[in-house]
Amino acid sequence: MKEIVVISGKGGTGKTSLVASLAALSETPVLADCDVDAADLHLVLEPRSRHTEDFSGGKSARIIPDKCSNCGKCFELCRFEAIIKDDSKQPVFSVDPIACEGCGVCSRFCPEKAIEFKPSINGQWFISDTRYGPMVHARLGIAEENSGKLVSLVRGQARKLAEEKGLPYIIVDGPPGIGCPVIASVTGSDGVLIITEPTVSGEHDLERVAELVRHFQIPAYLCINKYDLNPEMSERIEEKAVSGGIMVVGRIRYDRSVTRAQVKRIPVVEIDDSAAAEDIRKIWEALAAEINKNN
Repeated sequence: MKEIVVISGKGGTGKTSLVASLAALSETPVLADCDVDAADLHLVLEPRSRHTEDFSGGKSARIIPDKCSNCGKCFELCRFEAIIKDDSKQPVFSVDPIACEGCGVCSRFCPEKAIEFKPSINGQWFISDTRYGPMVHARLGIAEENSGKLVSLVRGQARKLAEEKGLPYIIVDGPPGIGCPVIASVTGSDGVLIITEPTVSGEHDLERVAELVRHFQIPAYLCINKYDLNPEMSERIEEKAVSGGIMVVGRIRYDRSVTRAQVKRIPVVEIDDSAAAEDIRKIWEALAAEINKNN
């Protein structure tokens, strides 16, 4: 079983479209959408959910009106200014759920034990079926945090499914950027496929992502989307990638069939006579060969 994570330095580079095509080309993979802050792989693969669970990434405080004596101890101790004071109502104090960081200090030191501190529901995660294989995905609530913890949960469930069913690949749609969710997505994987574009910002984003991957000593591979829009920049990015120990596995041409596939909600490799589809097939062949050779 091999786990391949597709990431990018920023959103909008074609990462999810590429993952959908790799799902169609690989042999019954387990799919994992780890971009939990803005999950959109389901828009292409149209999964049918068969299991749903709430996700709790932490705890939150709530003042119990009947027990509160309005002493103001919580207001005094909260360093996040999450305790709201309003003399026009009873109790005078309440907790702002958005500002609350779930540290538990208010509950710990409340003399009346009037503050409950319980697990909060931050989102949901799902196990679904797609026409290519099972898929684990999640949805983080609005303004909720702990996306790194949710990413780890999604990856863990995907690995469990792959082991139970004896499936050869886990293909992960990772988050953009280099933050905690990305780290949670790539650590322990068998290979990372970085997708970028032939622009100055694409070159810069590649440098950031490459540094992260090198830190965790994970084999890294590169493909450039819409490379023919700026061939000179594409060559420059590839040279920089190779010098940094990243193997270039292919290029994807600019192709309007990608947009047609998005409108039809299908992977571009299902579009006949698509230049981009031809390029992605070659990328998958090269990537699969390297992943299996190096592991």
